[in-house]
Amino acid sequence: MYSQLREDFARDGVVVIRGLFRDWIEPLREAVAYNLEHPGPLFRNYNPENNSGRFIGDYCNWPNNPGYRDYILNGPAAGLAKALMGSQQVRIFHEHLLIKEPGNSKVTPWHHDEPYYCATADQTVSIWLPLDPVSRDSSLEFVAGSHQWGKLFRPRKFTGVDYQRDVDDLHPMPDIDGNRDQYRILGWELEPGDAVAFDHRTVHGAPGNRSQEHSRRVVSTRWLGDNARYVDRRGETSPPYPHLAACLQDGEALPEDEFPFIATH
Repeated sequence: MYSQLREDFARDGVVVIRGLFRDWIEPLREAVAYNLEHPGPLFRNYNPENNSGRFIGDYCNWPNNPGYRDYILNGPAAGLAKALMGSQQVRIFHEHLLIKEPGNSKVTPWHHDEPYYCATADQTVSIWLPLDPVSRDSSLEFVAGSHQWGKLFRPRKFTGVDYQRDVDDLHPMPDIDGNRDQYRILGWELEPGDAVAFDHRTVHGAPGNRSQEHSRRVVSTRWLGDNARYVDRRGETSPPYPHLAACLQDGEALPEDEFPFIATH
């Protein structure tokens, strides 16, 4: 079923999946409403100065949000992630709610997720699931093949500030927008039920929400394959998970109680 998608994923670091999540859109809309009524400690407004529409996010709430938990444990995301990664097992790292309200012009800067995280694995995938229609000019974009560049780029907060790191082996992100013709940039118009899956090392970014009619609500789940382990990034990470630094050494296995293996259906 997923053989062509897996081939494309290995080559490009990103694929689009059509219609697989259609039955989960309404339950996840309810889960998002619950999340907004019960925001977690990591809730963020990424541009508080904007009055025309917010760009907000929250994450690591799935253990306490019944809708997110049902989706992660019983939905098709784990099976898709395992198939795309070609892993023996699949485990959840975290979920991330991202909402750009109508007319919000805040750009999500070009970045890749691996250097943000205090965890890595031999295979990784994020499944970016919009709960609203997304036009091509408001959609997440990807630099095809960038997961194979063999570099880690300095992470930046969505507010435009670099993360504080005590390392010198991180590279500055190239000027992709100024040289778009030098890259193969992929992006898709999406309907509710569609999703985009990408490797944690694939470079991606997004424009503002150019729709004046509806929000761009997204539930993104981040998955780890085989040999998931803790990484000491020597500075702040996102999600922060400060308690892991207090109990784990670089390269040690992640605790299964916090990052469980998920049975696939």
